[in-house]
Amino acid sequence: MTKTLQCISPIDGSVFAERTALSFDEAMAVAARARSAQAVWAARPLQERIDLVMAGVAAVGAMNDEVVPELAKMMGRPVKYGGEFGGFNERASHMAAIAEDALKDIEVGEDATFKRYIRRLPWGVVFVVAPWNYPYMTAINTVAPALIAGNTVVLKHATQTLLVGERMARAFHEAGVPEDVFQNVFLDHDTTDALLKARAFDFVNFTGSVGGGQAMERAAAGTFVPVSTELGGKDPGYVMEDADLDAAVATLMDGALFNSGQCCCGIERIYVHESRYDAFVEKAVEFAKALKLGDPLDPETTIGPMANARFAQVVRDQIDAAVKAGAVAHIPTDPRDDGGAYLTPQVLTHVTHDMEVMREESFGPVVGIMKVSSDDEAVALMNDSKFGLTASLWTSDLDRAVAIGDRIETGTVFLNRADYLDPGLCWTGCKETGRGGGLSVIGYQNLTRPKSYHLKRLGNA
Repeated sequence: MTKTLQCISPIDGSVFAERTALSFDEAMAVAARARSAQAVWAARPLQERIDLVMAGVAAVGAMNDEVVPELAKMMGRPVKYGGEFGGFNERASHMAAIAEDALKDIEVGEDATFKRYIRRLPWGVVFVVAPWNYPYMTAINTVAPALIAGNTVVLKHATQTLLVGERMARAFHEAGVPEDVFQNVFLDHDTTDALLKARAFDFVNFTGSVGGGQAMERAAAGTFVPVSTELGGKDPGYVMEDADLDAAVATLMDGALFNSGQCCCGIERIYVHESRYDAFVEKAVEFAKALKLGDPLDPETTIGPMANARFAQVVRDQIDAAVKAGAVAHIPTDPRDDGGAYLTPQVLTHVTHDMEVMREESFGPVVGIMKVSSDDEAVALMNDSKFGLTASLWTSDLDRAVAIGDRIETGTVFLNRADYLDPGLCWTGCKETGRGGGLSVIGYQNLTRPKSYHLKRLGNA
């Protein structure tokens, strides 16, 4: 039976876009075309692949005036912020710049008798399952280096941002990337599951929920296809007694509430040294109260609706449960809070780790703030989580930050910044945040497989 995928706009609950999902046979044909095209694509000179990918990136940028309002209608981010092309271009450009060094042979030794080296070869067909919260930037993290490394790519986007993959594929094709080398697909969960079980792909990259990642791993079990995942997060910030308080408040609160809190590495819990706690809370509340909740198409709006009323209800339930358990909510309900996707940003104090809002991923505009008296207490609380993506430390003492960072169970340690993805560093996590790593040299290592050459010379050759 044909299934239709619908993007429901959080602005007004209307159907913004719909597409027909591929059948299993149709999807397998897509994978087959990608496989047939891969060897020819990989045989092209590296610089040619780089130039074509970067031309595709530029073509996406040329669409930005259309993309920004389209994103607002699909997932609610205010047009005020101008879309994602800055980060999209930065990440692709960095991966293009390091490609030659990252992909070159690893020379092990050569003498009159032997030549030995390790070569990086593309996996083949890479399947990218991208999320809706930063749909362009999260997709390009894998799409650009996968193509540059000589893989072909099949992209599946979240239904909430149904049109993103379609736009990306069209831009790349217009720039000269062959259609079978980079394909966008519309799939339901059952067909995706069946494709993984059928080993339609050679490498899978999934960004999304813990449950989604578990489903991907179960489907691929026994196929020996690598599955790279970036899943949930409950990222902490720790403000020490010598922190620049104004900078800490501005950065951590932006990290907590920007994009309606729907950020993979958004700040969801903050621990503040007791000597700075009251001042931090006062400034944090002022920050949240200054946000303007409203229609994301209004250029004055600074916080739009959550992507789906269902997501907003999860956050409301967490806040309500915390308040009933003794937490204090500091932000009065905004008159534009409709009980649906439009949700008042919230700052909670008197929270504990017995509360769901401090344990489970909120992925919404709420942050809990706790008082701590020592580094040891802060480290214990930061590690008291099943997730591990990033942690943000605030102090003027770099050595102290490194020592604390070494003790935190997380993929990235920030000092005096937060909620940023540096493409020169590996984007990775631990615990239920998932496994694998994107971007940086390590990103290329993960998107290729090593092949060893042990060559014995004959005679005097």
